[in-house]
Amino acid sequence: MSALDTTASNLRAPLRVAAVQMVSGGDLAANLAVAASLVAAAAAEGARLIVLPEYFGMLGARATDKLAVREADGDGVQQALLGRLARQHGVWLVGGTIPVACGDPGRVRSACLVYGPDGLRVARYDKIHLFAFARGDENYDEAKTIEPGTTPATFALPCGRVALSVCYDLRFPELYRGLGDVALILVPAAFTATTGAAHWHLLLRTRAVENQCYVLAAAQGGLHPGGRRTYGHSMLVDPWGTIVAERDEGPGIVVGDVDPARLDEVRSQLPALQHRVL
Repeated sequence: MSALDTTASNLRAPLRVAAVQMVSGGDLAANLAVAASLVAAAAAEGARLIVLPEYFGMLGARATDKLAVREADGDGVQQALLGRLARQHGVWLVGGTIPVACGDPGRVRSACLVYGPDGLRVARYDKIHLFAFARGDENYDEAKTIEPGTTPATFALPCGRVALSVCYDLRFPELYRGLGDVALILVPAAFTATTGAAHWHLLLRTRAVENQCYVLAAAQGGLHPGGRRTYGHSMLVDPWGTIVAERDEGPGIVVGDVDPARLDEVRSQLPALQHRVL
């Protein structure tokens, strides 16, 4: 095999990925310590891409708690930690969401930030769709404290293009279809126990099947300050909709492989993406 053939083979090799599941609370330093420990555990299992959940740094008793730990774009302890961990472990690290300052003093951008193995940031996606839900004692309205993003985002890995999204985005299939051919969709999330039990598995598997790609979801999973309970069930789903790996509740990691050969197999057997007419 020539040097060129070897390079091509390496580019088509499976990529080990990991989703980090957390039960973040109101103590930023404590949450970041847990995140660092779980990232290290994922790297030790060979993960080259590691995804943290939405609100990994802060999920307090009140929606406004995130305002106290907002950071300027490019500066702050949460962003510094992500860059340092990515460089330390030589991985692509996706920081679920970080509250990044915007022009509105009462709101933030919920920014999903991606760092490369050199510790430098390679992508930013600001959550576009903002969650609202009201039933009984549950009442959520992210628009009160979050300014929506406007621009979808992807970045490139050896296995193909990777789509960024956050939690409630999962309910809007046009976001992903508009990105075209992707090998992997990332979904850091903090689905509530109520909505998660009803729709989480259904939505993740559907996005994988209709886009014929892998989906990696990193979730919050447990009881948080103020009584909020998140659903958990971080998982990796393959292009056929099969759940490769999953964790129900509690802090931990989910590890699996994104295999380009599996992508090719599914897409050649059922060439649905080629049959699109709209």
